[in-house]
Amino acid sequence: MLNHLRPALTLVVIMTLLTGLAYPLAINGIAQAVMPANANGSLIERDGQIIGSALIGQNFTSDRYFWPRPSATGPDPYNASASSGSNLGTTSVKLKDRVVADIDRLKATGLVAPVPGDAVTTSGSGLDPHVSPAFAEAQVDRVAQARGLPPTEVADLVGRLIEKPDFGVIGEARVNVLELNLALDALNK
Repeated sequence: MLNHLRPALTLVVIMTLLTGLAYPLAINGIAQAVMPANANGSLIERDGQIIGSALIGQNFTSDRYFWPRPSATGPDPYNASASSGSNLGTTSVKLKDRVVADIDRLKATGLVAPVPGDAVTTSGSGLDPHVSPAFAEAQVDRVAQARGLPPTEVADLVGRLIEKPDFGVIGEARVNVLELNLALDALNK
C-alpha cells in the first residue's frame, strides 16, 4: 500500500509547490516588474494619502460631486467585501420600485429626461467606478451650480476625462467618477 501512496503524496507536494507557491510568486514578480501600479490595485494617492482605487467606486452624495451609479453591495455602497449584483430580475417589483424612486430622486435634483440607464442600475459587481459620459454630462449643471463654476468649465472637464473603449472597440466610453471628482477639486483650488 505504501508503494501506491508514496507517488501520490509526492505528486501532491510537487504540484502544491509548483501551483501554490512557484507560479503565484513568478506571476506576481512579473506583474510588479512590468506594471507595478496595476499589480498593486491601481491606487490613487493625494497628498501622500491613498484615497481610493481607480478600479473600485466610491459613494459620493454631495451636490458638489459627480455621483456614481447605484451600488448593490448592501447598506454600505461600494463595499468591496460585499461585491455582488442585486439578483433582482427584470420582472421584480422591488427592482422596478427602486428604479422609479431613483429616477424621481434624480429628476428632483434637476436631471432632465431621459435618465441614462447607468444612473439607476447597478453593475454586476456593485463596485463599478465608472459612469457613462451621458450620466456625467447630465450632472454638469448640478455640480457647476453647487460649486459656483461655469457649466462650460465643468463640461469641458468631463469631456477631457472620458475614457475611450479599450483598443478602440472593447467596452464603452466611460468616465471614472473618483478621478473626475479629484479633477473637480483641483479646479477649485
